Amino acid sequence: MIDITSTISLSEDEIEEHFIRSPGSGGQKVNKTATAVQLRFNARNSPSISNAVFFRLKPLAGRRMTKDGIIVIEAHRYAAQERNRQDALDRLVALIRQAASPPKPRRKTKPSRAAKQRRLDGKRQKSSIKKGRGRVSQYD
Repeated sequence: MIDITSTISLSEDEIEEHFIRSPGSGGQKVNKTATAVQLRFNARNSPSISNAVFFRLKPLAGRRMTKDGIIVIEAHRYAAQERNRQDALDRLVALIRQAASPPKPRRKTKPSRAAKQRRLDGKRQKSSIKKGRGRVSQYD
């Protein structure tokens, strides 16, 4: 079990890992070993994730989520396969943890009378500065 929050934990069989060749520069060994990890997690059909968390997860995942609701995370930062596996898993956990916390509700506020006055005074001052930039007549 992979613990994400106190209420959400994923089972190991929900996560699918594929090992692929790492892109980018490298030595002779890079062409024969599959050190990069492509982690797949089906968020839409996961019993661990509620509908509300899924809908918050969707915009957070962005292009990493397919139309079918599968999150695909590629990790190829490290040369070792095990470190890339851990990196991909950590990124998935961080993503789900971020989606698990509900957004703070916005409280409507009004600007104070003094704030409105400061804004208008600033606008008047800017206006007078710009008026002074006009053409100079020949009588001045």
